Amino acid sequence: MNDVIEMLQELSETVPVPLELPTFEQLVEVEEQILISLPNDLKEYLLFGSDVIYGAIEMVTASDPYSHTYLPEVTSYAWSVGMPREYIAICQQGDNFYCIDQEANIRFFKNGRMADIMWESLWDWIQDIWLKRK
Repeated sequence: MNDVIEMLQELSETVPVPLELPTFEQLVEVEEQILISLPNDLKEYLLFGSDVIYGAIEMVTASDPYSHTYLPEVTSYAWSVGMPREYIAICQQGDNFYCIDQEANIRFFKNGRMADIMWESLWDWIQDIWLKRK
């Protein structure tokens, strides 16, 4: 996990208005809004790596409720288009979503159904998908 976050931090692009990392209290607020606890992998990413801007993929964030990447808003929308409620969106691509379950497995919700592909951790997904798509 630490190696992946360090790699993300090194690759992060400099932007005029950088993202902020959330506090633990903000993560509790996010959980209260979506009425589901965040898996540990996602909590760690949000607390230590969610300020990264890299490539075309935009991960969810938890510090700014007005951001288009704000986790409760992205997840709520994903649920409204059919993503099962036991999943939390981690990345939106149109009406398709990468999402995480309570065991930290990552799935792809595409065209109204779950694709067969799965990653066993958020860190595997970051290395296989995010870091390879510039």
